[in-house]
Amino acid sequence: MAPPILLLKTKSTPNDGYEDYFSNNNYTPVFVPVLEHRFHTSNLAEVRELFASGAFSSEATSSKDIDGNAHTDKRYGGMVFTSQRAVEAFTNMIEEKGLPFTPSIPLYTVGPATARTLSSLRDKYLPTSTIHGADTGTGEKLAHMMLDHYNDLQKKANGVVSRPDSKPGLLFLVGEQRRDIIPKTLMDPSLEDRRINIDEMVVYETGEMESFEREFAANVAAYSGDGMWVVVFSPSGCEAMLRILKLGPFTEDSAEGSLGEKKKVFIATIGPTTRDHLRNKFGFEPDVCADKPSPEGVGESIKRFMME
Repeated sequence: MAPPILLLKTKSTPNDGYEDYFSNNNYTPVFVPVLEHRFHTSNLAEVRELFASGAFSSEATSSKDIDGNAHTDKRYGGMVFTSQRAVEAFTNMIEEKGLPFTPSIPLYTVGPATARTLSSLRDKYLPTSTIHGADTGTGEKLAHMMLDHYNDLQKKANGVVSRPDSKPGLLFLVGEQRRDIIPKTLMDPSLEDRRINIDEMVVYETGEMESFEREFAANVAAYSGDGMWVVVFSPSGCEAMLRILKLGPFTEDSAEGSLGEKKKVFIATIGPTTRDHLRNKFGFEPDVCADKPSPEGVGESIKRFMME
């Protein structure tokens, strides 16, 4: 039997790239959700109303101020997604309520996993829209890419780079906890006409699941062989994971030593943020830190480690 790889995340729908990748690479992927995601139905209803009211329509009316500068109605020329949960929240709203208007807009995303989830949504509900930014990897890189790409789109449409108040902005669907690097970068006053207005809409909130520690312990106990991997996707759940495995500061709590070392459990992190959290808060060094936050990035890093 292929050794298990415990993925400390909620399985993505309709498909999960980590399940596909590790199933095809001699592992048995097991999802152990750390976080519980709750959709904000009232805010999602507001997103739907934006589509219904023509906020994304190219037919929205425009006017000029006293100086002769053009202004549009409150509307958007694209959307931004930096988490799979935001895509899933948006998809859930469409599947329950329908989409009253199907625009052709750029959809910006960060990272291949979110891009795959967004592609499934786009193919089904927004077939003429385009996806950009899948290879940017970070919010900061995505923001700089959008400054170039989105302003180029506006210039092609209007012949000039429009002032921020005379071009459609972007709608950013986010979770309750998020960094502000994208809005700060896009709306930096020093950018002048290149500045892009972006509105954030919270469409889900996140909390640690009460069942996580129990489910994680059960999965570790169920495997008696060697070579089990645990992939950590965020700082959430790190303490419970180390406590169950009796690793890091919890090793000394057991007279019998570390369960993780006994069972030869290896730890991989999705990227440097989670790795640094384990280092700085718990003094624990994971075995692997993925080069890229993707199934391939995690998988290739694990392969290199196992060959050393």
